[in-house]
Amino acid sequence: MARVNILQLRKAIGREEFDHTLLSSALSSYLAVDQKINELLKSGTIDRVKKGLYVFGPESRQAPICKESLANLIYGPSCISMEYALSFHGLIPERVETITSVTPKRDKEFNTPVGRFTYRYLNAAKYPHGIEQQWIDKLHPILIASPEKALCDYVVLNDVPEFTITSSAKAFLLQDLRIGQESWARFDVKKLLRLNAHYNSQNIARILEVL
Repeated sequence: MARVNILQLRKAIGREEFDHTLLSSALSSYLAVDQKINELLKSGTIDRVKKGLYVFGPESRQAPICKESLANLIYGPSCISMEYALSFHGLIPERVETITSVTPKRDKEFNTPVGRFTYRYLNAAKYPHGIEQQWIDKLHPILIASPEKALCDYVVLNDVPEFTITSSAKAFLLQDLRIGQESWARFDVKKLLRLNAHYNSQNIARILEVL
């Protein structure tokens, strides 16, 4: 039985991340496509991220895996948010390894060969507001929370104590999230106000007073 030509396979797929439909199409000239997929998995030429979703293995890879794109594909509908989105937008200093997304579906976590992906339930009335499309590169458009949505999602989905006074909200931004005061002007107060019409959070209202 003919072996898969990896260069031809890569050319047919055209990216590092791909689903079962694209992989099957790229292998359509071979007999026993499912057997070929199993052979590619066993050899490490491709890795399974989850059922029906794959990436090229380390030895076959020609570019970095776009984990943000995978985060959108693994479980949906979803958009990247919270700490990862704040880091992506350059608002917190730490590099965040686990990609956390919000979803109107139930909580879920995936430990994959390329990293850990977590999904937090967010009420469907709040979920769609503040989602942006960003391009990592020409092959990878992603859905990610705006800075304002990422902040709102963090506040409502974590056990953040109630800010009884404005100084508590200020300390939260500076000490808990480590968002420096020089970055506060990057938040669009009008967008945050519009978002809080849906989130209806007293803590977000206090943060608005600070900003």
